Amino acid sequence: MSKKELTCPNCGAVVEAYRNPAPTVDTIIYRPERGVVLVKRGRPPYGHALPGGFIEEGEAAESAAIREALEETGLHITLKSLLGVYSDPARDPRRHTMSVVYIADTEHPENLQAGDDAAEAAFHPLESLPELAFDHARILADFKAVLRGDRKAADL
Repeated sequence: MSKKELTCPNCGAVVEAYRNPAPTVDTIIYRPERGVVLVKRGRPPYGHALPGGFIEEGEAAESAAIREALEETGLHITLKSLLGVYSDPARDPRRHTMSVVYIADTEHPENLQAGDDAAEAAFHPLESLPELAFDHARILADFKAVLRGDRKAADL
């Protein structure tokens, strides 16, 4: 456990602050005929990314994935499986995060529209992905391995 001594801004006492990774979620919304949904981020770090974000206090990871997908893409999704947990300290340039990554589907892909901090949202064929932010290229490589049968995703 990483901790650091800080000075309390109110009383001046030295206190210990624990520095833990921030929990996040990312969701692979996949339709075989269309590909995967990527959002073009409207805030730094810029680039294309899977829909996702920070888990809020008191929120389950599954609920956060559904909420973030709706906020960023306008899509109501059904979580199908768990791809994995990604926790490389360098995966997000802003701070150390760990992401729970889900695979999902949507019954109404035609409702896709950018929202929240997404500048754009679109389906992209797995064979021609744009440059990806964070560690999303690795995540999608793992997802392709699931589709090929070289790796398994966990049931929910």
